[in-house]
Amino acid sequence: MTDLYRRDEEIKKERLRELDTDLTKPINETSLSFKIWTGFLLLLIAAAGFMYVRQLRLGLSVTDMRDIASWGMYISNFVFLIAVSLVGSLITAILKLSNVKWSTPLTRISEIIAVAALISALLIIVVDMGRPDRLWHIFVFGRLQSPIVWDIIVVNTYLVLSLLLLYLPLIPDVAHLGRFMTHKPAWQQKMYRILSLGWQGTGDQLKLLEKSVFVLMVITIPVAFSIHTVTSWLFASTLRPGWDSTIFGPYFVAGAFMVGAAAVIVVMYFIRSEYSYKQYLTDYHFNMMGKLLVLTSLVYLYFNLNEFMVPGYKMKSGESAHILEMFKGDYAMMFWLVQTAGLIVPIILLVFKPFRKPRPLLIISLVVVAGAFLKRYLIVTPTLLNPFLPVQNYPESFAHYHPTFSECIITSGSIAGMALLVTLFIKLFPIIPLCETAHEIGIDQETINS
Repeated sequence: MTDLYRRDEEIKKERLRELDTDLTKPINETSLSFKIWTGFLLLLIAAAGFMYVRQLRLGLSVTDMRDIASWGMYISNFVFLIAVSLVGSLITAILKLSNVKWSTPLTRISEIIAVAALISALLIIVVDMGRPDRLWHIFVFGRLQSPIVWDIIVVNTYLVLSLLLLYLPLIPDVAHLGRFMTHKPAWQQKMYRILSLGWQGTGDQLKLLEKSVFVLMVITIPVAFSIHTVTSWLFASTLRPGWDSTIFGPYFVAGAFMVGAAAVIVVMYFIRSEYSYKQYLTDYHFNMMGKLLVLTSLVYLYFNLNEFMVPGYKMKSGESAHILEMFKGDYAMMFWLVQTAGLIVPIILLVFKPFRKPRPLLIISLVVVAGAFLKRYLIVTPTLLNPFLPVQNYPESFAHYHPTFSECIITSGSIAGMALLVTLFIKLFPIIPLCETAHEIGIDQETINS
């Protein structure tokens, strides 16, 4: 029995060493493609920073936003980033609470996407302000009657919860890295020691961690739903054609789940390709995420039909100009492209299993993400250009909105900032949960601690 036990222990240790080698590959290896990618992101961020300094110096006149179109690409991007952030609750909370085992390798991917998207969303709000030096006014003089104050509260609350939901399951992995990655620079080893909070992997610590994560997941779900519901209320509580809707809350939530699932698929694919993670991010995972994308897309399609069919049938005064602008006016090409290429075609394709393979699924997901961004642009801009009261005594240029080069660069920089946060996280921490994966393949905590 003793020999069998020793042999079993040796097998477990060998499997753990293999797991360590595989899952710390991004931390230990810096490929040329990683350097090029990081350099490209830094270049975009630097260009965005330059344009923002120019905007601060010259004012919002460098944008095409005016009295009529007072919101433009910045707010469209904000709504898009908030939508992407909802994936943290979809994968980490909803699927984990439903005991969906295949979601384990995706939890950390979804959480870092959520955190990065929320940080970028908060920054783009500051960019949209003409006087960012007065940001503190909202915390001192903000009124609870204002939907903007509601949004500030729920976004920051969700960010805190997302950070905790990312950090707490990371503690065992960080402690494990601190024990065996002694070849790393002193600052990195110190960071691992501090973040591990003295983790020893005892039974009491494991129980406390599991309970804490469970409570966080339960709390996160209603907060995650509220963040996009409240964001939708920024529009729905304003008397504007196209926004005057009672279903904007669930409409926004459904769209967020769809784009969030697509964003995870995109990141999954590049992680799997860059680090040869086929045994961890398998075709099965892509197949299941493809099915999840179909489900969320079908729900979103349902709300799209509700959003446009009823007003389109009634064509009441005020709404009719907005609908005609979308259906056959200046925004018709973008509208129908988003509805067909970004929603209907992906649903049809993903019903068939060959399109749920990694590469076809990546292409479809990229189209869905692009379509989701354009969809947010369509929610914001045409409505502002078609108010209930006719626009009078304004220059003709005020009746149109086209994002300027400055707006496009700053928006690209915010998305690049989100991508850079995800990239740096992958460079510092295991993007696939190490200890949790070890437990699932039969390696106990005692072996991990040894």
